[in-house]
Amino acid sequence: MAYISLKAVHKTYPNGYCALKNINLNIEAGQFIAVLGPSGAGKSTLLRAMNALDPATDGEITIDGVTLNKKNYRKIRAHVGMVFQQFNLVDRLNVMTNVLVGRLAERSWLSSLFYLFPKMDYQIAEAALREVDLLDKAWSRADKLSGGQQQRVGIARALAQQPKLILADEPIASLDPKASEEVLKLLRKICSEKGITIIINLHQVEYAKQYADRIIALNAGWLVFDGSPEQLTKAKQAEIYGTTIEEIHHEPELVLAYA
Repeated sequence: MAYISLKAVHKTYPNGYCALKNINLNIEAGQFIAVLGPSGAGKSTLLRAMNALDPATDGEITIDGVTLNKKNYRKIRAHVGMVFQQFNLVDRLNVMTNVLVGRLAERSWLSSLFYLFPKMDYQIAEAALREVDLLDKAWSRADKLSGGQQQRVGIARALAQQPKLILADEPIASLDPKASEEVLKLLRKICSEKGITIIINLHQVEYAKQYADRIIALNAGWLVFDGSPEQLTKAKQAEIYGTTIEEIHHEPELVLAYA
């Protein structure tokens, strides 16, 4: 049985816009999967459907043998780490407290309200910060860190959930190339060493081919590619992005984004 299974998944918004169309996927545990596609293809919607932040309107999503439904959304989210494009940190709080937010699902509402955490949670948070090489910044305010460091705090927060799955929604979109490489290497290391399944949305094809075990691509809500990095040829890229092979080779913007 696949660790994650999507069967005939659709997502239609109240205004009638269909963001996902008949998505069928099986994902094995421990894979590093990159999701590609032009803007508006449905990449973010796909990830948000997997942890029910934006539930599918039709079809079935199963994670680790549990089918998502309204009764178990909170339970599923508790153990699915999410890494966001804009970091989603509380700037005025220190790094340690931001990481401890990943433990809130395990605590009572009263503990959550006052940020009260037991010693075990601090130990988990310290281990997560050590994993992302930021333990020395534990008591610094989040807004004093660089963009790359803030994203690593976001990854530590996800690790504090002790997840089997991490969903990363364009986590390098706001970072410079050096910080982008650091974040991708870190996620790849976490996947390889901890066996955590990672699904990451990217715009840069070259990064997907460098770091992913498997690449899937969406266009206008449809799944249009599912294969290995080696199978993602220039012709396939042109098909995914609705351009020509010549444009991919010669246009500077396309070379940057799609090479």
